[in-house]
Amino acid sequence: MASGSGVGEGSAGGFSWRLIGPASELSKKRCRLMHSSLGHAADVCLFYVQGEFFAMDARCAHSGGPLCEGDIEEAGGVLRVFCPWHDYDFDLRTGRSGTSLQQQVYEVKLEDGNVYVKHPSPLSLKAFPAVQKN
Repeated sequence: MASGSGVGEGSAGGFSWRLIGPASELSKKRCRLMHSSLGHAADVCLFYVQGEFFAMDARCAHSGGPLCEGDIEEAGGVLRVFCPWHDYDFDLRTGRSGTSLQQQVYEVKLEDGNVYVKHPSPLSLKAFPAVQKN
């Protein structure tokens, strides 16, 4: 688990710590889809595996497959998620793949029993309302 600066404190690139919810609740599922206020392409998967939280972009860097639906396996001490569409694998800690692909990962921290993810937009376990375009 990565650590970082204070809650809500911004950093380079506009990333801020986003409160996701209580660790006691979030640790009950292996993966949760977190919706981004920036839209579908910026959604994030929050994984809970072997007592640790990890966060990465929810759409596979190959062709957009739903990583939250992928299998998670450990091999040689490396935790990997496998995309259900084409079986591309990504290291949960680094986002590196066995191919040349790279998945964006985000820092996660626990503070006062809550899980925070460092991300450029607000994140929610529920979808944001659709923005009406005039």
